[in-house]
Amino acid sequence: MEKNTTNIFGLRAIIEAIESDSSINKVYLQKGLRGNLYYELDKLIKTHKISTSTVPVEKLDRLSKNSNHQGAVAQISPVEFYDLEKIIEQTIDSEKTPLFLVLDQLSDVRNFGAIIRTAECTGVHAIIIQKNGSAPVNAETIKTSAGAAFKMPICKVDHIKDALFLLQASGIKTVAATEKTEDSVYDVDFNQPVAIVMGSEDRGVNPSVLKMVDYKAKLPILGVIESLNVSVACGAFLYETVRQRTIANI
Repeated sequence: MEKNTTNIFGLRAIIEAIESDSSINKVYLQKGLRGNLYYELDKLIKTHKISTSTVPVEKLDRLSKNSNHQGAVAQISPVEFYDLEKIIEQTIDSEKTPLFLVLDQLSDVRNFGAIIRTAECTGVHAIIIQKNGSAPVNAETIKTSAGAAFKMPICKVDHIKDALFLLQASGIKTVAATEKTEDSVYDVDFNQPVAIVMGSEDRGVNPSVLKMVDYKAKLPILGVIESLNVSVACGAFLYETVRQRTIANI
C-alpha cells in the first residue's frame, strides 16, 4: 500500500485532499490566517482530527519550495492506514495467535521507525497509534524502519482507549509496559492473544490507559539508569513473546 512521500500546498488543494480521504500526517499553518477557505479547512481539520502546527512563513516556504502555499502546507503520509476492526477480524480468522502493538502517543520518528522494524521481525499483526500526538509516518520513519513501514499494517484511531476496548472485546489481553508495577514481563503469559502497550518517551503509558489494561509488566533494571529507551524496551517485550511462543510450539 505504498505511496510517494509528498507535501501539498494551498488551501483548496488541502481541502480537496482531506475530502478525498488522503492519509495526511500533519497540516502546517501560518499564524493569523483568515478568510472563507481557511475556515472551511479549519472545520475539516477538526472534524477529521488531523494534527496541525502553527509555523513561521519561512518553514512553509521551505516545505513548498517557495511556491504559492497561501499559508498552508500538508504532509501526505507515504503509507495507507488500515482499519483496526478489520485487521482484528482477519487475524482471528487466520487462526494465528494475535499479537498487536499499541503505541500510546510515542512522538519520536526514529523510535517509531525502529519499533516498526522490530515489530515486523517479530510477527506483530498490526501497530496501533492515535491520530493526534503520535509520531508521523514520514520519510525519516520509513528510513529508520528499513522499509518495514511498507510491510507492517498501521492503524490510526481517535483514542487509544477505544482501541483497547475493541481489543479486549475481541478476546485479546492487553499488557502495558510500565515501571509502575512489581510484576515482571517474564511472568506474563504471551501465548494467549495479546496486545502490548508502549508509552511515550517522556511520560510512559498514560495513567488512564494503565487503569484499563489487563496486565502491567516491567523489565528488570540492574543499573542506576531507571528506564530504557522505548524502542529497546519494546524489542525486549516482543522477543519475550517470541521466546514463549517458540517454546510452546516445540
